[in-house]
Order: sequence, then structure tokens, then C-alpha cells
Amino acid sequence: MPPSKGDHALVREMLKEVLTGREDPEGFFAICLSVLGHRETYSMFPALIKPLSTANISVHSTLTLIYEEYFSKTGDDDLELALALSLMEMEDQQLSTQHLQSEVRTNQRASFQLNSASSSLEKTSIKPEDQVGRGNDRMVKTGFTNDESKTQDNDPQNNDKAQTKKDAVEESTNLMENQTLNQSEKTNRSKSRRKRRKGAVGLIGLPGSPSASPPVLLWFRRDLRLCDNPALHAALEMGAPVIPIFIWSSEEEEGPGVTVAAGGASKYWLHQALACFCISLNRIGSHLTFLEAEKQSSLRTLKQLVKETGARTLLANALYEPWLKERDDAVVSALQKEGVECKISHSYCLRDPYSVSTVGVGLRGIGSVSHFMSCCKQNPGSAIGVPLDPPQTLPTPACWPQGVPLEALGLARMPRRKDGKIIDWAANIRKSWDFSEDGAHARLDDFLRDGVYRYEKESGRADAPNTSSLSPYLHFGQLSPRWLLWDAKGARCRSPKFQRKLAWRDLAYWQLTLFPDLPWESIRPPYKALRWNTDRSHLKAWQRGKTGYPLVDAAMRQLWLTGWMNNYTRHVVASFLIAYLHLPWQEGYRWFQDTLVDADVAIDAMMWQNGGMCGLDHWNFVMHPVDAALTCDPYGHYVRKWCPELADLPDELIHKPWKCPASMLRRARVVFGETYPERIVVDLEERRNQSLQDVASVRKEFGQFVDKRSGCDLVPLPPRLVSEALGWSQRDGAAAKEGKQFLLPVITRMEFKYQQDDPDADAASNPYNAVLKGYVSRKRDETIAFLNQQDFTASVMYEGAQRRERLERDYRRMEGLPPPPSARGRARRTPTAKDRFSIVPGGVVTS
Repeated sequence: MPPSKGDHALVREMLKEVLTGREDPEGFFAICLSVLGHRETYSMFPALIKPLSTANISVHSTLTLIYEEYFSKTGDDDLELALALSLMEMEDQQLSTQHLQSEVRTNQRASFQLNSASSSLEKTSIKPEDQVGRGNDRMVKTGFTNDESKTQDNDPQNNDKAQTKKDAVEESTNLMENQTLNQSEKTNRSKSRRKRRKGAVGLIGLPGSPSASPPVLLWFRRDLRLCDNPALHAALEMGAPVIPIFIWSSEEEEGPGVTVAAGGASKYWLHQALACFCISLNRIGSHLTFLEAEKQSSLRTLKQLVKETGARTLLANALYEPWLKERDDAVVSALQKEGVECKISHSYCLRDPYSVSTVGVGLRGIGSVSHFMSCCKQNPGSAIGVPLDPPQTLPTPACWPQGVPLEALGLARMPRRKDGKIIDWAANIRKSWDFSEDGAHARLDDFLRDGVYRYEKESGRADAPNTSSLSPYLHFGQLSPRWLLWDAKGARCRSPKFQRKLAWRDLAYWQLTLFPDLPWESIRPPYKALRWNTDRSHLKAWQRGKTGYPLVDAAMRQLWLTGWMNNYTRHVVASFLIAYLHLPWQEGYRWFQDTLVDADVAIDAMMWQNGGMCGLDHWNFVMHPVDAALTCDPYGHYVRKWCPELADLPDELIHKPWKCPASMLRRARVVFGETYPERIVVDLEERRNQSLQDVASVRKEFGQFVDKRSGCDLVPLPPRLVSEALGWSQRDGAAAKEGKQFLLPVITRMEFKYQQDDPDADAASNPYNAVLKGYVSRKRDETIAFLNQQDFTASVMYEGAQRRERLERDYRRMEGLPPPPSARGRARRTPTAKDRFSIVPGGVVTS
């Protein structure tokens, strides 16, 4: 009786067990004998393991050796002829099936020497259901019955062959282990990650016949990685050929408003990341097909692709921007109507923002990361799970769809001058970053090995690499947040502050799902009426790093040249734009979106709204450009790097060069207005006072959006939060659906509340003045730490000297020698009542 389709499926599943290390090659060969039978195994086994000849040569060699050793024991010419005839008959019967195809014809040409027949092999009978639970049974693994094993034990020749076979299998197994170790050494993973997954073998896609099943479309977006990619692993589990695709539609990326979702720097990074990802796919035997959306419609392009390839499945990882989620929902709905199965996996955030609920927590404190984490804890979603290992190969289709070159997408197109010369504005960005997935893991490893130890207290330093710089890799999915969290938790130094950054990232996407117009519309209604500065020259000076304030200029120049700056300096330049230049936050958001390589709509919009006084969570601080510089760049190294024209100024004046004497400026070759710009605003306190007055004015004008009792701003709630809020009746929920507006008090800066009660108060007299003076406490703490260190060092040295003198004195006493000269005339300081130095003079108060 020929084997059924279920038998073939079982054999293929067991082959996967071999590749993942849960079954050994001998056991798998025994299963084939038991399930398929002697003749079927002989004819089908080489075709079954042929895909491994390119995917995993060591496993293929081991299985081939076992196959040859086994069938070399048969030498009956009649049996050899019968097997050959049965092989030819099987070829004729299986040409139209989905199990053999060209592998059978290839197997006919394979010449194995058949020496002797062994009818006892036909007696081998192992039930498939017994195989799984008996992986360690030696009899099952070798495929022999008890009688056969006894016969072999009594036959010295058989014992020699068995020993030779055992040695060959062990040698091949060692080869597999060495190859696995070499693979793990090539990937830059953290030491903790390697320890957690020691011995794991990367998954291998096992392509069936190209006609066995239609291909799977694997739609890559912002998940350009092989490690921990749920959609990629779902494609492997399908057991069908996989066609990786990337579709670019600039209109769909932008959404309905002014999002600037894909600025120049981020598109350049995307271009480079796609090029690197193509190399990664080529290493596992696949490649990425680039497509430009037909009439800016991804759905239209996917429908055409389904017709061209015959694919019946579409897999992708989810995106959470509201306009992109609407696009994906429309794609899934339309393709499912045409019989195409669609599956969208979750991996871009640790928590799906559409699954976060405020039930059981309430709305008080909304906008803060603590409130968000409480919501996630109170309403847990699916478990984060363990990161997925990268595959070693991908099944390929019989034919590939027609795509376009990467350059045709126009992601890295550079402007030209009138004379035709290309302006390569991204040259410094290329020098500053490794755009590959391996580069992401290498940077993570470097940070967990060094920078994480200083992150808790020194992450704000601009003059030292104490931050991870992983934000662009997270944005484009070259590093998954789950992988990052696991490695951060497994590192020798665990930084809660660093892990908390991932919660901030998820919070930003949750806010974007609640307020889809977050990138261009102020959440707090009164602040929409603020009278912003209209001086475009101030904006241009801020963008080009020519404000006359060294820290601000250095940060903006670093942004332009490298596409990045750390979080502290982002706060500094944002405060300067809003609180001192009094320019609208939307201008800063748009510039960041265009120049940051990690430009993220959700994160940037949330940050700029909070800095612009109109987000859910007010910043309770304002960064003074000089005071902040003394905190994050106390020795001026950062300014000297990005503003080299100030390099010769001393440390104490480099952040305020306008206070330098004329002779010092001449020696440093600094000429204001020529080598370095004049300050665009001089009286910072006056600018701050004007900003406070403007805020008090709009809060008074729109008094209906200010809570009279608490002084907090009131924000209209989206219907989703209204329906979740505790204590609100169904009638209120129905009213919300009818368009009734519900107002919620949100976090408001104490400085604004006081200004509301005393409109004439200036920033200096406001007891809640939000301008940070962190450098004062920092210098005080550093001084105290230095004095404590000196005192500790002095006490240790004194105790050491005393110990040496005591040892020498004891030694001399034991030897009957006189005391050392230094101890003879030593004055004693024993406090007694007669000791005038131990009495505190009258009238002195001690504390």
C-alpha cells in the first residue's frame, strides 16, 4: 500500500524537527523507513533531502551518509532491478502530484551500489505516534528490532560497520554544531542574548514543489529585518514559496494632514536600509521586489501582483498611524473578498496601541508615561513573548514578479545645481551610520557593553556617547522593540530609565491613535490662538545653527550634518524655539521631520505638542540655552566639535562668548557677525515674560477650557476615551456619539496656573518659574563628591600609615628594640577636661 499524503506530511514535519535540533538524523531515517516503507524510502529519500544541499550542507551530508550505509547492505540483483522498475513506475504516477516533480528524475540518475539484500529490513515497523515520544530511544533511532540488534551484536563485521556509522554520524553532528556556532559568531548579538538562546538553530524554510502551493506575498514596510520578524516566520510556517515585496506610495505615507511623515533624511535612510536588507535576503537565497504604487494605490498594486503571481496569501506587520491603518484595513477587506487570505502581525510596538484601555485606571494623569503604564498593567494584552531567530533560507517561487530598481523609487534623489552638479547633502549621514540590521545589533551591543552604565545619570551629556542612538533602527524596524527589551533586561547592567524609553514610544503611538491630527493641530483649544512670532529670519537662523547661542547652534548643526541629536539637546532647541523665539511648535516639528533620520510622526508630534504647551502633558521645565549647556557640556567639547570657530575660547566662557573680553576674542579669532553670528535675541528674560503673558491672555480669552477650581486646562475627549471612562452612564456615551463634547482636566504647568491668578507677574517673581537651573545643583553635587573622595582618600592613607607604624612598633617591642624615632616625641590628642583644644569657646553656635 503506497504512503498517503498524511505520511508525506509527517515526514516533512519530522525533517523540520531535525533542522531545529529536536530529532537526530538517525531517528529521522528510521521514521522514513517506518512510515514510507523500504522501497518508498529508497526512491524518495534523496529527493526529500535535496533542498538541504544548499541550505544546510552538514545535515544533508549526514542524512546522505546514513542512506548510503543502510542501502549498501543489500546486494541482490533481482531486488536492485525490482527497485529500479518500481522507481520508474513511481515517476510516471507522480508527475502530476505535488510531492516529487523534478527531484524524482534527478534521483533516477543517482547511482548507489547495492551489494546485498536484507529481507529483515521489511520487518521494521515503528508507529508514527510512537516516534515523537521516543526521541531518546536508541532502538527507535537506529531502526532495528530487538532481534536484529542482538544479531548485530554477535556479528563482529556488523559491529565494525555500526561503529563506523556511529563515528561518521558523530563527526557530522560535530560539523553541524560548529556551523551553528559560526553562524552565531557572524551576527552581532549581545552576550546575554547568546546565553539565553544557546544551542538554537536558525529556522530553514523547506520549499516544496513550486507547483505544490501558490506563493505567499510578504509585504515589508517598516520591518526591514530578519531577526524577530513575526510576518517572516508566519510565511515560513506556510510551507510555500515566499515573494518579499516593498511598495512605495508617498501619498499614502503622508496621510490627510501636514505630517511630513517621510522627510529627506528619513527617506535617505530608508533607501540605504532597503539596499542593506536586499543583501540580507540574498544571503538566505531570496531577494526583495520593489514596486512603485500604481496611481499611488497600494491596493491596486497588490491586486495586480496577486493576478501575476497567483498568490493566495498576504502577510505583513502592522503599522499604527491612523491613515496607514485605514489603508491596511481597506487592503485586507478588498483582498479577502477576492479569496486572498491576509494576516497582519503585531511587532512595531511592545503593546498594540489600539488595544490599550483606561478601564480600571481612569483618565486622571492622562498623557504621562506613568498613567500609560498603569493602563497596560491594569488591562494586559497578549504576552510579549520570546524574540524569534532569523531564518537561514527562504523558499523561492518558480518565477519572480516584475519589479523596478530601488533607485526608481526616488528615495535618495539629490538636488542639482544649475550647472548640473549634484548636491550630496547626505555625505556626512553616510559617514555617521551603518544602515544595516547588523549595524543595529552592533550598536546595541556596544551600548549594553559600555554606555548603559552611565545612562541613568549621564544620558543628558552631549559631550559623551552615553545614549544608545538606536532610534532610527527602531523606526525602520531593523531592530524590534521586543529584541531590544530582552537584551536590555539580560544585560549585566539593567537601566530602568532606558527600558522606560520603550514605554514612552508606545505612549506616543497611543496618543496618535486617540488624536489622529496630533502632528498639525494643538490638542488644547486655547493655545491654537497664541500670537506667535512671524519673523522668518529667526526661524532660518534656528534651522541653520546661527542663533548666536553655542549649544543651540551646535545641536542644530549636528542635526543637519548627521540627521540626529540626543534627547536632551532636542529639548534644548525646542525650548529655545518656543519659549525664547516664540515661534510655533509646528515649525519645529516640520523641520525635525525633514532632517531627522529617525523622524517618527507619533514621537515628534507628542514631544513638540508637549513642548509647545498644547499637548496632553505639559513640559514642567524650560531649557535655558546657557544653563543647559553648563549641564550637558560643562567643558565645551560638544560645542568645539560642531562650532569649531569657538574652539579657542576657554571652558568657562565658551557657552557665553559675548561675555569674553575683546582681547580674548581677538586671540581666539572670533568676530561676531563674521566668523560667528550675533545673538538673534539678547534679553532672554524679556522673551520669557512675553511668552507667559501670551499664555495667560489666551487662557483668559478661552475661559471655558480652563477648570475654575483646579486651574487646569480642559481638553475635549475623543469618543474612544469617553466610552471607556469609568462612572459615565450609557446615556452619556450615547450623547458622545451624538457629538456632545466632554472636557477633561489635564496636567497643566504650575507656572501657568499662578500666572492666571496674577497676570502681571513676571517670570522672575513667579515662584513656579520653569526655567531649569540644573547646572547649579550639578556643580554642587560634583564639588561634594570631589571633597568626599578627597576625604576618603586622605582617611585611607592616614589609616595605612598608622597601621604601618603600629606594626613596626609591635615588632620592635617583641625584639626588645627601642621605639622608632618618629613615635618618641609624638604629641597625644586625648580629649580631657584640661585640654583647651577640646573645649568649645562660649558664644559659638554649632550645628
